[in-house]
Amino acid sequence: MKERVILHSDVNNFFASVECASKNELKNKPVAVTGNPEKRTGIILAKNEIAKSYGVKTGQVIGEAKAICPELVCLPPHYDLYEEISSKLHELYLNYTNFVEPLGLDECWLDVTDSLKVLKKNGKQIADEIREKVKKEFGLTVSVGVSFSKIFAKLGSDLRKPDFTTEISKKDFKNQTYNLPLNSIIGIGRRLGKKFSSISIDTIGDFVNLSDEYLRHVMGINGINLKRSLLGENIDNVADYYTLPPPKSIGNGTTTTQDIIYKKDVKKVINFLAEKVSARLIKHNVHANTLSLTIKTSNLKRVHKSTKISPTNSVKDLAKKAIKITDSIWNYDYPVRAIRLRASTLTNANFYQMNMFDKKQKDFSFVSNMINEKYGKIELASNMTNYINRNKHSQE
Repeated sequence: MKERVILHSDVNNFFASVECASKNELKNKPVAVTGNPEKRTGIILAKNEIAKSYGVKTGQVIGEAKAICPELVCLPPHYDLYEEISSKLHELYLNYTNFVEPLGLDECWLDVTDSLKVLKKNGKQIADEIREKVKKEFGLTVSVGVSFSKIFAKLGSDLRKPDFTTEISKKDFKNQTYNLPLNSIIGIGRRLGKKFSSISIDTIGDFVNLSDEYLRHVMGINGINLKRSLLGENIDNVADYYTLPPPKSIGNGTTTTQDIIYKKDVKKVINFLAEKVSARLIKHNVHANTLSLTIKTSNLKRVHKSTKISPTNSVKDLAKKAIKITDSIWNYDYPVRAIRLRASTLTNANFYQMNMFDKKQKDFSFVSNMINEKYGKIELASNMTNYINRNKHSQE
């Protein structure tokens, strides 16, 4: 079997780096992307290298970060911009191979095995070329891991940051990685890391020496599969970018810049979120069969409800159902601080038989979303300025 050449490209400090690249006045300044810097969700979501050098950390309270870095520039997140840059990065990667598999907005695996002969370059040379192109075209830096499998390519991109290429070869991967901390690898989170550390399993090498029986007990089949991957036996395929499956759910949410008091204003926010969710459902050619709404009030009470709906991806249907859910869970007794809308139980839109009215509604949503994507939702954006800070955009 031909040895694979897999890259993992990771944009360094993605959110903060995009902000700095888009604003010349931020050059050479410590920058952090946060929740609302004045009064909402006040933690550090991302920081640039300058802020990191002061000791600013992700998850830190803004006040603590400012105490160690008084000059820190705090900015709200702009998820639409991050998604746009992410898509353009994917286009760049697709010049090298169609086997491009995103991991979040800022990371991608690339299988360039079949591209080596065509490009007359090895994996490291391709990785270095990608780093230079990203720097030149986007003003961003990426760290790239080069290896024979996804797990070691990902590990390689994490080892040396920022703006570096790290190779982990099949010939020497055990010497290169088995002394590294166990939590260096994808698949071992904080909880599992603590569990293994309690029995003195602290390194990757310690982990692969565990018995299959013990791993099955602790992690199920996932533990055994992870061990096989770390032994270099399991080589997962990188997905073809053009045949990626749709997400399991699609959600959009926002924390408001001011508490919302009136129902008419809640409706405006819900309509805005419904347009976002609808656009992404249509993009993936799927219908939602379940709709969930979560509201956080000014007294920090959180109310949530999910309900089955007729298969749809139309703005009108989603907004109407979301407002109905709102009326059933919110008594309008406390002002609203945050709203989140999530569509799930997604099915292929091609399999849904629509009547004439449904088709007209779908066509309207499709055309509306195309116009919004191309020209921007100018009128709505203007109306919403006083109500929301578009500060949360997630694809689950």
